[in-house]
Amino acid sequence: MVEHRPVPLMFGGEPLTADRARRMRWTATGLLCAMAVLFFSTHALAETGHPAWGYVNAFAEAAMVGGLADWFAVTALFRHPLGLPIPHTAIIPENKDRIADTMAQFLRENFLTPAVVARRMAGMNVARAVGDFLVDAPDPQNPDNRSRITGGASELLAEVLESLDPDRLGNQVRSGLAGQLAKIDMSPLAGRMLESSMTDGRHLPLIDGIIRWAGLTLEDNEETVKEIIHQRANSVLRWTGLDERISSSVLDGLYKLLAEVLVDPEHPIRFKVEEGLRKLSQDLQHDPVTRERVEEMKRDLIENPAVAEWWMGVWERIRQSMIRRARDADSGLGEEMRKGLAELGEALKKDERLQLQINRFARRTAVGVATRYGTEIVTLVSETVKRWDATTITGRIESAVGRDLQFIRINGTLVGGLVGMTLHFIVGFF
Repeated sequence: MVEHRPVPLMFGGEPLTADRARRMRWTATGLLCAMAVLFFSTHALAETGHPAWGYVNAFAEAAMVGGLADWFAVTALFRHPLGLPIPHTAIIPENKDRIADTMAQFLRENFLTPAVVARRMAGMNVARAVGDFLVDAPDPQNPDNRSRITGGASELLAEVLESLDPDRLGNQVRSGLAGQLAKIDMSPLAGRMLESSMTDGRHLPLIDGIIRWAGLTLEDNEETVKEIIHQRANSVLRWTGLDERISSSVLDGLYKLLAEVLVDPEHPIRFKVEEGLRKLSQDLQHDPVTRERVEEMKRDLIENPAVAEWWMGVWERIRQSMIRRARDADSGLGEEMRKGLAELGEALKKDERLQLQINRFARRTAVGVATRYGTEIVTLVSETVKRWDATTITGRIESAVGRDLQFIRINGTLVGGLVGMTLHFIVGFF
């Protein structure tokens, strides 16, 4: 089970929490109180005792004054000292709206101007950084060492496929495919494919397949053939039973003919079939009537409701299969995505031309975002800060920088003490 720890506030890259700032505040206050106790306890000794007590008392007195001054200055930033409404105190809560506008304006003028963004992006190789991440980003918690984004990408794909309306998405895909198919002139393409197949001899298995199909069809419909011959024969032939012999002879002749065509590559019927295929390939490419017939058949096929219904069934099976594969760790989809991302990362790392194109696109995109939405971004910052109440903004800023401010109090106490001791030496010397 993963332990969730509170995320500390961040300022300048160093995690600073309110507890650490509070401890430092108590340290600075304790040092101030120690100087006050030292001052009062050595006051009498400084006048009647050893001269060294004078230096100690002067140090404590000046340290106490310096610590009090810095305490007042630091406290005045966030609240009224001792709760007294002294003018020009509680500076941050009293001026939070002006601070918000100033922060937003500073951000707009120094970070979100197109020139600044372009200059900053010019020195960045975004494509190389993305390539490094895709190649060198293994998930340490994953035993098969897959990329840590592979699992998230698979789950994202599954959720997207589930969230979208399957009928609407299927119709959109079908419309896109139909639109692309409508732009393709199928007749010349089919003619060239047929011509190329005949040139290479790849049409021969097709002819053999047609012959075998004809033989199987004839075998499955022998009774139908016999019935046709029986109905067309006259009564004398039916009475004598010759119609049965004729139908059997016809079937045997057809079987024999098909067998001869199948085994004899030089059979005349094969030449007739090939001649017909050549003419068909030429008509598909050059005959306007044939081409128009093919286009009409294509349009009828695209507009046929049965085809649309068939496609919707195919699309739903594809969608469900993709969802199952995306969620199944053993399906291989994650491994395929990992390999694909790794190959993309290698290309981004090594292909300088690709890096140039992607970096240029990223730079233009960032400049465009800064140009179009820079004002909206800084307005969001300003309005967010303005919506905070005085207690919230004071607490957040104090938690972020309060520890450093308490160091100022400590330094002020010590520096004040050293200055006081130095002045005591100068006064006593002269």
